[in-house]
Amino acid sequence: MMPLFKKNIFGQKIFVKKLIIRLFGTLVYPRFNWTHKPKIKGAELFMHLPDSNVIIVSNHQTYFADVSFFFHVIHAALVGKPNQIKRPGFLRCKKHNIYYVAAEETMKSGFLPKLLALSGAVTVNRTWRANGQNVRRKVDKSETQNIDKALNYGWVITFPQGTTTPYAPGRLGTAILIKKHKPVVVPVVIDGFRRAFDKKGLKNKKKRSTLKMTVKPPLDIDYSHTVEDILKQIMDAIEQSPSHNKLERIKQESAKNDSTPAENESDQL
Repeated sequence: MMPLFKKNIFGQKIFVKKLIIRLFGTLVYPRFNWTHKPKIKGAELFMHLPDSNVIIVSNHQTYFADVSFFFHVIHAALVGKPNQIKRPGFLRCKKHNIYYVAAEETMKSGFLPKLLALSGAVTVNRTWRANGQNVRRKVDKSETQNIDKALNYGWVITFPQGTTTPYAPGRLGTAILIKKHKPVVVPVVIDGFRRAFDKKGLKNKKKRSTLKMTVKPPLDIDYSHTVEDILKQIMDAIEQSPSHNKLERIKQESAKNDSTPAENESDQL
């Protein structure tokens, strides 16, 4: 079979996936470089990871901008330009076996999301929420098998909280997956996307925002621990645990108090 018609493990034509990545990468490239300012740390790590059984865990701030930024950062690193996306590595698309876990209802919400799903989405039905309502569903085993397959074949980007709400509790499914496969687990912390974009991540909200991404060293996980303990370790690493929430509130309160004297002083002048 000619390379043009090669397919991945999900039966998708690889050249189509690369074409989608290049197309949308070109469209959002100006937003990440000129409309906003990228600030990336630790992305050189992506240059040294194994080809498969890698799971990248991160907090989540928008539906689509987060994943698009991930693709830019990873592909730039893979062509030897880590911590910058000024030279678009996605045009070479050296690694096609990068997948991301996404809610099925989100990726089927319109023509554009359906097209974006071809870039590597592994869709799942959320067991706890649908159409903005709280629900209770059984886990679909075929969906978990698809994530297993993606992880065995390549890298998987996942958002353990399953929502863009900050400091939301993590879902045990991620920890179960990690305990089962024992992958290289790379924690990533992002910030600024909620300020820069709307909730979907398609429209600019505040220009010249700083889009931050910090890639941390792989976690040292003791797989004899419970999935609850593993999840706690993950949430601590992506800075979304209750302790980080408390620390953030203290910082905000301190900043508010620090500004008060200056305001009072100006009132007296």
